[in-house]
Amino acid sequence: SVPRCYLNKQLATVRVLKGDPAELSCTVSKDNVTGTWFKDGLKLPSMDGVVFEKKGLVHKLIINKVEDIHAGKYRFEGGDVKTEASIFVEDPPQVDKVLLKNLTSVPTVAKAGEAVKLRIPFEGRGPIRTAWLKDRMELGDDSRIRVDKTGTCTTLSISSCDRRDCGDYKVRLKNDSGVLEINLKLVVIDKPQPPAGPIKIVESSVNNITIQWKPPKDDGGKPVQRYLVERQQVGRNDWETLGETPRSCTSFTTSKVEEEMSYYFRVRAVNAEGASNALESGEVKAAGKASPGAPDPPEIISASKDTITISWKAPRKTGTSQILGYIVQKRKKGTVTWLPVTNVPVKDKKLKVTSLKKGVQYEFRVAAVNAAGTGQPSDPSEPTFAQDPTRSPGQVQDLKVSSSDSTSVTLTWNRPEVQDGNDVKGYEVEMRPCNSPSWTKCFTVPAESTSCRVQGLQAREKLFLRVRALSDSGPGEAMELEACTGAAAPVVSPRLLIDDTVKSFLVIKAGNPIRVKIPFEGSPEPVVTWLKDGLPLPSRAAVSTEDGTTQLLLRAAEFSDSGTYTVELENGLGKRETFSFQVQITDIPQPPGAIRLEENVPNTVTVTWDPSVSEKWEKNLYYTVLKRESQKGPWHVLGDLIYNNKFTFTRVVPGRDYYFKVVAKNDLGASDPAATVQPWRIWKTKAEFRVKAQKYRGVNQNQPPRFLVPLKPHVVVTGSECHMSCAVGGHPAPKITWYKDSRDLSRDPNYFCTNDFGVCSLVVLGVTKQDEGEYMVEASNEVGRAFSKAFLTIKGNS
Repeated sequence: SVPRCYLNKQLATVRVLKGDPAELSCTVSKDNVTGTWFKDGLKLPSMDGVVFEKKGLVHKLIINKVEDIHAGKYRFEGGDVKTEASIFVEDPPQVDKVLLKNLTSVPTVAKAGEAVKLRIPFEGRGPIRTAWLKDRMELGDDSRIRVDKTGTCTTLSISSCDRRDCGDYKVRLKNDSGVLEINLKLVVIDKPQPPAGPIKIVESSVNNITIQWKPPKDDGGKPVQRYLVERQQVGRNDWETLGETPRSCTSFTTSKVEEEMSYYFRVRAVNAEGASNALESGEVKAAGKASPGAPDPPEIISASKDTITISWKAPRKTGTSQILGYIVQKRKKGTVTWLPVTNVPVKDKKLKVTSLKKGVQYEFRVAAVNAAGTGQPSDPSEPTFAQDPTRSPGQVQDLKVSSSDSTSVTLTWNRPEVQDGNDVKGYEVEMRPCNSPSWTKCFTVPAESTSCRVQGLQAREKLFLRVRALSDSGPGEAMELEACTGAAAPVVSPRLLIDDTVKSFLVIKAGNPIRVKIPFEGSPEPVVTWLKDGLPLPSRAAVSTEDGTTQLLLRAAEFSDSGTYTVELENGLGKRETFSFQVQITDIPQPPGAIRLEENVPNTVTVTWDPSVSEKWEKNLYYTVLKRESQKGPWHVLGDLIYNNKFTFTRVVPGRDYYFKVVAKNDLGASDPAATVQPWRIWKTKAEFRVKAQKYRGVNQNQPPRFLVPLKPHVVVTGSECHMSCAVGGHPAPKITWYKDSRDLSRDPNYFCTNDFGVCSLVVLGVTKQDEGEYMVEASNEVGRAFSKAFLTIKGNS
């Protein structure tokens, strides 16, 4: 006996994008097998673009460029073997690559008031649903904006754009084969807004007036180049141009003023598009003769049980005339009332204040006097007790450097010997560089403990440090030493320490906080910058950075917080590192809109509804349709994972009441339902009987059945509707019978069959995975029979 041939590898079903190559291959056990290829039951002839190839035991069918006509069921027969598989042609929306690159890489720039038209031609299997979104909200037609769509193109038109049209736009193209999203950016340039006010009067004197303002909140899309300053004298109508300032300067001083005269000022911001509207000031009056400014606080020279001697310096601003003297005032510490020390101004800048109460703490202040009057008083002096001087504290002991690094020195010391009950109240620490004779305080508040760390120094810097004890009677003698900082720490490139706790994609429910912590390292310590979609964070966001960790916090997430967040490290030496992550804000969906019911096919009901508004920002939203057969009966699920806004129910019993409801769902949960209020019913119809008279039969014109239009393969999504049809000829009119996988469908209520004058249809409503398979229609009459087959493929909703 001759050994039989068998399959080592059978054909496998493939899915391929339209325009891409496709290949079916199988392997047989014998080399001398000559195979034959079939498509949809018919032998496949040689044709352009289709190649049959045999290499040893491997038989291949190669399609160079797949088109819609290549979809179908293929079979290979050779010797004793037979194997079948299907080719499904996917044709998602596509846009020309050059056009796509031009649209996404460079923003579209327009001037305010101009018309903008963004046109995007596309290809792909229809129908293609299009949507334009701005800031995650779908755009619709209004007085300025119009969205148009044809079968091959979608266009966004803005009749007269302005600055509010700036932003990120998204075009979403969707069909059964996939989704294409295109991100665009529109920049509208205009004149800047007026400078931010109000105009502040920094100085108003006899000779000068200085005004100040803030930059405009919106520069019009182009940087401000300069500011124009104008002035109008009160009582006149004309404005005088005073001059202009560069964009970095937001203040202006004019010396063209007259004493006691009042003016108005206005400022305009200018960019490449022109000048803004003006920001105007209130009435500004030039000063008359100026009184003196405030002196520095008086200093305490000495104190006794009833006398305190003070001194002071002349004020920096003496006014328009020479100083005639000084008014001296005193008050007890803790009170608010200032009392005069003398009745007339003191010409000297030193005064011995007498008749004080022993043991009371006093404060003093002075004010200069000239021809214009008394100026502003100084700040109070240091509080001082009226008591005889006590012995100052001794010198601190064992002052030394306990440690140092490249930017700091740590000092330690011991308390001085305390005499006569004179307790130490703190320690004053001062320093001076080796090349400077001047001492400066290291801390504004005296140190309380016997150690301190002096920071902010340079690497390998030599300096002198001294420490003195302080008490109520004054400072003690200083102890001094020389110190030197260490070498600079080695440079460590900034690095983000990303681990499993730092996610690259976060899904946050609206209203919940967004909190992201990212550790880092680097020397010198890097500067941390956070961005959202390449721009500064919104004002609601809080960023904290300490101890090698930076944190982003938004206490209540909003839908506008979705986007790409980037943290950037830079150490000032040209070293930089960044990390980006995505944040998606979502929420339980809003309910669907109104429900509509239609009987498009006899004994069926098609449920349609308005989409949930959550579709505008939720990609993974789907719907569930439920029904019940009485007003208080239980609800039953008819269809789930529905991604469109339509569902057809086929098992409708005439005369029975039905109620329907639709729920929107996503990963977080389900919305409130949208439900019908009135019951839905199909009325029973009485059968009609008609008697037809016999017609005259002429010449025998009988013809066997034949298919004028055969069945075609279909690919549909779970839960949607499938409509298969063909056209049949023959005389007498053939009887039509439908089969699925050789099973007669005539009495199956899940399928609806029609035959209108030879056009035969099979409707599968609400398809499931069990409906996948081979369908055949049989046409028969008394002369003969004919068959046509096609394969139905069911896709999931992923």
